[in-house]
Amino acid sequence: MEKQRLDKIIASTGKWSRREVKNLVRQGRVLVDGLPARTAEEKVDPETVDITVNGEELTYRRYTWIMLNKPAGYLSATEDGRGKTVLDLLPQELRRQGLFPVGRLDKDTEGLLLLTNEGGLAHDLLSPRHHVDKVYYTRVAGRLTEEDCRVFAEGMLLDDGLACQPAGLEILSAGEESEAYVTLREGKFHQVKRMLAQRGKPVLYLERVRMGNLLLDPVLPRGDFRFLTVEELEMLKNS
Repeated sequence: MEKQRLDKIIASTGKWSRREVKNLVRQGRVLVDGLPARTAEEKVDPETVDITVNGEELTYRRYTWIMLNKPAGYLSATEDGRGKTVLDLLPQELRRQGLFPVGRLDKDTEGLLLLTNEGGLAHDLLSPRHHVDKVYYTRVAGRLTEEDCRVFAEGMLLDDGLACQPAGLEILSAGEESEAYVTLREGKFHQVKRMLAQRGKPVLYLERVRMGNLLLDPVLPRGDFRFLTVEELEMLKNS
């Protein structure tokens, strides 16, 4: 990997500003391969050297990828004057890293939301030409039928003019309230809700459980987050 300035590498963690890094270097609190850094401007390869700050080993990530189990009540945005955003669920050092949501979930929709500062892969995951599946668990008012599944599979033309691509509808239970998985290859505004509403089964609850090959971690508490593993990132790339 190309060498980078030491202050840039350390500041990329979001824990310190470049000015703070300069002070830490002057105080001898930054070590590179066990030796005090000479200057904050020296260039090193962050993937081949060991950097410690205040005795803590630095974990370098070229890009940050986070899995968030989004709760209801948060907007999928970086900032919004209308209320709390998903970035408010992250610590300050991560909010400094320029993270943004990969796609959107409605304010009242819960579940899998990815946050990153890597624009290229995020764009590929959202691009219509890549057809990355997004799977939602939903609970609706009314009895879902095989006819609903057929209409979803053929593609729907909504009353407001939106032409929806063929989608999957897998019924889990049917009754006065029904449960199902909905699989989309696109992500229009309120699309799952609009499709089910047109079938006369308004959504009562909606949760995204999968994106591409990546499943929502079943042990990740609602409102919490974790970094993606190397294997999970490869799954996304292969999606």
